[in-house]
Amino acid sequence: MSDTLTIDIYSDVMCPWCAIGYGQLQKALGELNGEIDAEIRWRPFELNPDMPTEGEEQEAHLKRKYRRTAEEGAAVRGQMRSIAEEAGVSLAYEGGEEPAPAAMMWNTRDAHKLLGFALEHAGPKVQTELKLALFKAHFNERQRIGERDVLLDIAASVGLHREAAKAALNDADLEARVIAEEQQAWDLNISGVPAMVVNGKFMIPGAQAPETYVNALRRVAQKSREASQ
Repeated sequence: MSDTLTIDIYSDVMCPWCAIGYGQLQKALGELNGEIDAEIRWRPFELNPDMPTEGEEQEAHLKRKYRRTAEEGAAVRGQMRSIAEEAGVSLAYEGGEEPAPAAMMWNTRDAHKLLGFALEHAGPKVQTELKLALFKAHFNERQRIGERDVLLDIAASVGLHREAAKAALNDADLEARVIAEEQQAWDLNISGVPAMVVNGKFMIPGAQAPETYVNALRRVAQKSREASQ
């Protein structure tokens, strides 16, 4: 009989390490081969909550934020691409447009509102489908995911009702819940993402190797069984 764990992943759509972490987690769950089942829920974390609606060119943003030279930035991207490939995750532009659109950073508040809407109205599976579609739109297609029409197209592509999603973007209560969940992340001392909280209490910070997730999930499952006895 398998153990079922809930995994809340605090994440931002702009975060490549979040996509990598999810890929590594999926590899871990594959290695566990039904020993542990996971219900995955995505929680909001804005890396750049003050990002203007027009966005910012990615290289300029990272240079300004982290004070990296062009050479340092290239080295970090190379390392990231290598780890992503091992995780089965593509961060490369695959849109086919020539020249490729500029890689950008966007304000993601509306994206998080849609993810909250998806979880509440369609459940964790569809929410994950939306999250992966947002990753693809951002990293592989370089869509303007700070724009509402683009977000609504993506929401519709995973089966969410477009008009209901549009109403969600204007829902003040939903935005308040997103903000409250982001505050909860800070209350949990989460200052970077991804951060995975298993069964509401055990945290796994950062994008870890699959074997790290395997060992951590087994420990949590064991603790949960002991607590229920």
